[in-house]
Amino acid sequence: MNKLRCDAISIFPEYFAPLQLSLIGKAIENGLVDIKVHDLRDQATGVHKSVDDTPYGGGAGMVMSPEPWGSAIDQVLGEVDSPTHDLIILTPAGEKFSQKIAEELSQSHHMIFACGRYEGIDQRITDYYRLIPGVRVRELSIGDYVLNGGEVATLTILEAVIRLIPGVLGNPDSLVEESHSMDEDIVEYPNYTKPANWRGLEVPEVLLSGNHALIKRWRLEQAQERTRILGERTGE
Repeated sequence: MNKLRCDAISIFPEYFAPLQLSLIGKAIENGLVDIKVHDLRDQATGVHKSVDDTPYGGGAGMVMSPEPWGSAIDQVLGEVDSPTHDLIILTPAGEKFSQKIAEELSQSHHMIFACGRYEGIDQRITDYYRLIPGVRVRELSIGDYVLNGGEVATLTILEAVIRLIPGVLGNPDSLVEESHSMDEDIVEYPNYTKPANWRGLEVPEVLLSGNHALIKRWRLEQAQERTRILGERTGE
């Protein structure tokens, strides 16, 4: 079984402490995934260890310089013996992250996350590494909003990907009927557990019937209705 190696490069490596918790922490302990976090400022020069500069052409904000990023990425590439490397650059202008992409990345040998800040990373980092054999560059966004940096987006993507690796979840059947896994265009049905009556709200009677065919049909209908309502709310 392939052991996934993940490297995250950031000026705030402390952001990644939550990776030691819950299922991802157990996956690391059990040797299913190896995660390394790198401080971009280790590659910066000068007294102030600056990693950004003013943008060519003018404009607000600062742009992250290519020199420290190139040095950091080269160092990571040199450390990991892998036939392919997925370099993931987090940017609001990137492709929308989805369950399909998570499934694709779960087959990766090595993922490198470039966590940009400010107005983003100099475009030449994307352009340069697209020319390097064995490096697959993906510019990804987790939604139509802007965050202060790519760290939160990286945590989101890592959790979505790592939980798909065999052995990470205690019950692999949990993946089968989740939202966005049953069908790319349908969300999950509502779920209930004991007690059957909570504050006057009853569990739907069909779920207590023991009729599995009827339950399966009810769940599909509920998922379709949820999807319809969600589409109306979002205008999709």
